[in-house]
Amino acid sequence: MAMDWMMRKQLMAVSLLLPLVTQAAPELSEATRAAFVAEAVAAHALEASEVEAWLANARYQQSIIDAITRPAEGKPWKAYRPIFMNTARIDGGKAFLREHWTALSDVEQRTGVPAELVVAIMGVETNYGRITGSYRVLDALYTLGLFYPPREAFFRSELATLFKLAHDEAIDLSTVKGSYAGAMGWGQFMPSSYRAYAVDGDGDGRRDLWNSKPDIFASIANYFVAHGWRADEPVAVLARKEATQEEFVAGSLEAKFGLAELGAKGYRPTQAVGHDVLATVLNLDGEAGREYWITFNNFYVISRYNRSPLYSLAVFQLAEQIAQARPSTQSAVTAQ
Repeated sequence: MAMDWMMRKQLMAVSLLLPLVTQAAPELSEATRAAFVAEAVAAHALEASEVEAWLANARYQQSIIDAITRPAEGKPWKAYRPIFMNTARIDGGKAFLREHWTALSDVEQRTGVPAELVVAIMGVETNYGRITGSYRVLDALYTLGLFYPPREAFFRSELATLFKLAHDEAIDLSTVKGSYAGAMGWGQFMPSSYRAYAVDGDGDGRRDLWNSKPDIFASIANYFVAHGWRADEPVAVLARKEATQEEFVAGSLEAKFGLAELGAKGYRPTQAVGHDVLATVLNLDGEAGREYWITFNNFYVISRYNRSPLYSLAVFQLAEQIAQARPSTQSAVTAQ
């Protein structure tokens, strides 16, 4: 019996170790490493030794691969919406708008991007700066750029850009944390977006999207301006669809149909838009059944932040609620 018990104990110990063996982190081949180093050096004029040093400090994380295969945007609208459209998120956004109104309104006046939209982005992305990510950005982009073939090209480019960003702005990659996809700061900028659109909002000579709210606010607004935000134009409006006509699938969020053209397809806005601005349509599964939206250029601009239409609609609806806390009666984000 003693021998049987000992054997069973040993077998149990081996079985506990098996998952560790089967899930061991893959090793980066020398050929892949050398190719990436050459790409980073050529793209950003970095020193090969510098790139090698950063790679040596990077670690593969299986949990990152697991996370990217089950994004929230895979949910239907009726399940996705409550994640962001809830009392805590709405009240938190209103409180944040009131607390930082002076800085936010200044950004709005300079850029034409509504203060409530800037706040809504932070609300959806990081719950107003509370959850900016627990993964080292270095590990996230290393894992996805060199071990995730479905989107290897994109994340490989972002990894090289991260090294350039660290080189130019003295960012310590051993400590910087973000999302599982490598997005950073309160507004969750990818390295390429950080380099292209982050701005120095407080005039201290640095662009800090972790600690400087003026930089954060101005950078989010600048992102929208750069992608074609049009001040005082509508974002989206709920639509009615003729029951006798089939649903129209636009295939893109680009606003390229006239309202009369959409009307001929059976879609009409539930509120007056004011003029025949270009638009498109969304067909979604809402809590009460099929839900139809007419969306405009500014909705498409929000989608440049995240390509999911569910994301854009959540940001828009959250911004509408947050706008109720504006000190003035003006509300720039409307569904006219």
